[in-house]
Amino acid sequence: MKLKIGPIEINNNVILAPMSGVSDMPYRKIAKKYGVGLVISEMIASQAMIYANRKTLKMASNCAEEFPMAVQLAGCDPILMGEAAKLNADRGAALIDINMGCPVKKVTKGYAGSALMKDEILAGKIIEAVVDAVDLPVTLKMRTGWDLDNRNAPKLAKIAENSGIRMVTVHGRTRNQLYRGKADWSFIRKVKEVISIPVIGNGDVNTLSDSAELLNLSGADGVMIGRGSYGRPWFLQQVIHFLKTGIKLPDPNLIEQYSVVKQHYEDLLVHYGKERGVCIARKHIGWYSKGFPESAAFRAHFNSITSVKQAKSAIDSFYLPLIDKKVA
Repeated sequence: MKLKIGPIEINNNVILAPMSGVSDMPYRKIAKKYGVGLVISEMIASQAMIYANRKTLKMASNCAEEFPMAVQLAGCDPILMGEAAKLNADRGAALIDINMGCPVKKVTKGYAGSALMKDEILAGKIIEAVVDAVDLPVTLKMRTGWDLDNRNAPKLAKIAENSGIRMVTVHGRTRNQLYRGKADWSFIRKVKEVISIPVIGNGDVNTLSDSAELLNLSGADGVMIGRGSYGRPWFLQQVIHFLKTGIKLPDPNLIEQYSVVKQHYEDLLVHYGKERGVCIARKHIGWYSKGFPESAAFRAHFNSITSVKQAKSAIDSFYLPLIDKKVA
């Protein structure tokens, strides 16, 4: 199913979630390789963007293979949010996404992220400022509410639509749930019922059946996948195919998985530089290797490596025997 976000049409209704420390350019490129309709950057603080923090500019960088790519902004000052949106429009973003869903304390204590759901007036001002600042489509990501007694996502979604937002994504938990419990996909339907723009459901999509059940219970137009793709970006392709055909694709063979791991590692080194790239690769290598024989020992060893050459050798030493055993 294709999806229209304002004037932009994406090829399908599966979206890679914005994930701090994960959805950087190397990860987004892999997601696009596996056919995902839209990728979104890590959450970027609007104030840091304006002051051109070097790390922040790296987070917002994009490449042709990612198009269309959305940059997600967080903040609580309408003026700063508008300025940051302009900067990212100039830097090549195809869409701007506003974060009103992050539950992390260091974000919410500054009255950004999901804390904005407690102040609909301020939330509305931020939405208006960002929409007015750019000619790009602006989208919004939020939770069902701050807590179970204040699930105001439908009301905020209507405010957003009236202010020019072109798509709303709802994570099926409240802020106070953090990532505990189960995402309430049925509640997302309440949002879908009050607005006419696309609604995307998010939270706990870890299996192919989850993706179909989310859409069935929520009535959403698409699904956003985050943690379910850790260590298996091909899951995105499997979801796309399953929602389209009802057929479950198998995981790629070990040769393809090994190729993905090696390319991802190389891309991290190019993007971050060798020293930082080696460190950032550790979590990804951990996710990729999970479930294989002797993977715990491999991860412990890999996490102690600081040399690029040794890290590459360790990856080869782990995967190549598995491939040989499978082929034999």
